[in-house]
Amino acid sequence: MFMPRSLKLKRASESPQHDPKRSKATSEDGVSTSQSDPTTLISDLQCLPDETVNKQEDLNLETSSQTGESETEKEPKPNETEESDEEEEPVKSFKKNQRWPEPGEPVCVMCGRYGEYICDKTDNDVCSLECKASHLAKTCMDFGENVFYKYPKGGSDISHTSEAHSTGAQDQGYSNKEDSFISELTEKQVERVKTELAIVTRGCDVCRPIIEFEHCNFPTVLRDNLKKAGYEAPTPIQMQMIPVGLNGRDVIATADTGSGKTIAFLLPVVVRALESQTTSPSSPTCVILTPTRELAIQIEKQTKELIMSLPNMRTALLVGGMPLPPQLHRLKQKIKIVIATPGRLLEILKQKAVRLEDTRALVVDEADTMLKMGFQQQVLEILEHIPEEHQTLLTSATIPKGTEELAARLTRDPVSITIGQKNQPCSNIRQIVLWVEEPSKKKKLFEILNDSKLYQPPVVVFVDCKLGADLLCEAVQKVMGLNTIAIHSDKTQWERNKIVKGLLDGQFEVVVSTGILGRGLDLVNVKLVVNFDMPANMDEYVHQIGRAGRLGHRGTAITFMNNNNKRLFLDIVDRVKPTGSQLPPQLLNSPHLHEQMRRAKQKRNLRDDVLVTKSNLIDIIRRHDRNSH
Repeated sequence: MFMPRSLKLKRASESPQHDPKRSKATSEDGVSTSQSDPTTLISDLQCLPDETVNKQEDLNLETSSQTGESETEKEPKPNETEESDEEEEPVKSFKKNQRWPEPGEPVCVMCGRYGEYICDKTDNDVCSLECKASHLAKTCMDFGENVFYKYPKGGSDISHTSEAHSTGAQDQGYSNKEDSFISELTEKQVERVKTELAIVTRGCDVCRPIIEFEHCNFPTVLRDNLKKAGYEAPTPIQMQMIPVGLNGRDVIATADTGSGKTIAFLLPVVVRALESQTTSPSSPTCVILTPTRELAIQIEKQTKELIMSLPNMRTALLVGGMPLPPQLHRLKQKIKIVIATPGRLLEILKQKAVRLEDTRALVVDEADTMLKMGFQQQVLEILEHIPEEHQTLLTSATIPKGTEELAARLTRDPVSITIGQKNQPCSNIRQIVLWVEEPSKKKKLFEILNDSKLYQPPVVVFVDCKLGADLLCEAVQKVMGLNTIAIHSDKTQWERNKIVKGLLDGQFEVVVSTGILGRGLDLVNVKLVVNFDMPANMDEYVHQIGRAGRLGHRGTAITFMNNNNKRLFLDIVDRVKPTGSQLPPQLLNSPHLHEQMRRAKQKRNLRDDVLVTKSNLIDIIRRHDRNSH
């Protein structure tokens, strides 16, 4: 009969009536495998008895106490008492035999029942063999000996799991060596590539950019995972950042929103994790820090796509707004990569549930936000727990000058990579600025949603406060009759996750959001963004309009402005005018704009005259006297 190759029990139940958690099942030598498609596998499963699938001696499961210490239970002797003769419950075959989860417990990715086991192939939670087979079929994974095997009545102690892992370990052997094609390029050819792709680098001994992913010579499984995830050719930031990261250099990278920065830092991180061994279950090799929970969830999803089928590669998501116990339990599973928000990671560090002394790579995504006041102190506290000898990768669409200076202090001999014009919006986005007074904003939004040339659902509308999001959502739904929802920090994490998923699936026509959706999320189906309220600064403006032009797609961003935003008049003109977009006459004729232009010119003149010489001393004095009058 067919049995699971490897299903690991996710965690012990909180209540005493449930059995303690179990670890991976191992097979025995001389095992024959069955090659079949998903339909055959599920039909085979239906032939299994509901209550017992196997005997304990066939599964050879290891038991683990709730404190996380694993002990192998001995075979019960016939004369032992019932107290010491506690038999393990067999792995559940069907989802109907699994209970529903309690609050905070893991959830099966297929049916939503208690995620009692961890699928060895995908690192996702499943409730039974049936859901494991369905999950692997859905993800188009290879079946056969990698999913099930047949147990002999007797055999040796060597398991197919160990065999598979040793094969994977040999395959993962990786040495970063410049591809011969790249080595044979002349310096002139390399510079031409960098010029045409607007790649600007600063630093010592910067390695050459790759042209294709194959030039990195990744392990076979990782290369296949890249193709399955839809990454056919590298973007400019990936072409330069991946080889630099693989060389172990620190990086400060700035590139457009939606340019592929996440994969640019994930690939070096995954390779570093493959090469490293963890000394204890709660000591990750790599840590990725993000400012928002939604971005952390997205990065973990992309990481799982890359590490699928790679042996001993597991991730942990540590974010606030979600139950703490499952995250603590996850850290006991020999985690290689942690994706976290700073606050939750610090909370777990204080509990000593995770240790960072083995961390070899630190990624700070959206570095401009992470190194500002608020997050800055938390990031510095986390750095105190990480060894001095580690690689640091900082990425963002915008890195202001003050933040860049701090970033340089946090890195050692970094390579600075800039794609395109620094701190500028993505060139794929058409920017439209409209002069709209506060009382007319709703009416103007309704006109846009009625315009067949502009309206392309789903539309993301950014506002500056939570109450404003709820009220505007209600108005759009009532007046326009569109399926509209609001998202902001007062929503629970479960609600926020559901809204983001619904947005990606096209479930909602309009999503009204505070800045929560403005950072890093790949909203690939969003073609129109409306800044109902102008963001507080230009960095946020760049990030928010960047939701409309992801991964090379073209999009439109419409921004409402009036005298409430006069502080940003010159900045918005400097950003939008070079793109050829028309600006409203109320903005161009504003006295506030002309005053800002005059001051900017004055500052430039002062900078030009910083060096005082005998020849320009009199001119400086005269100019100073004229300005003072």
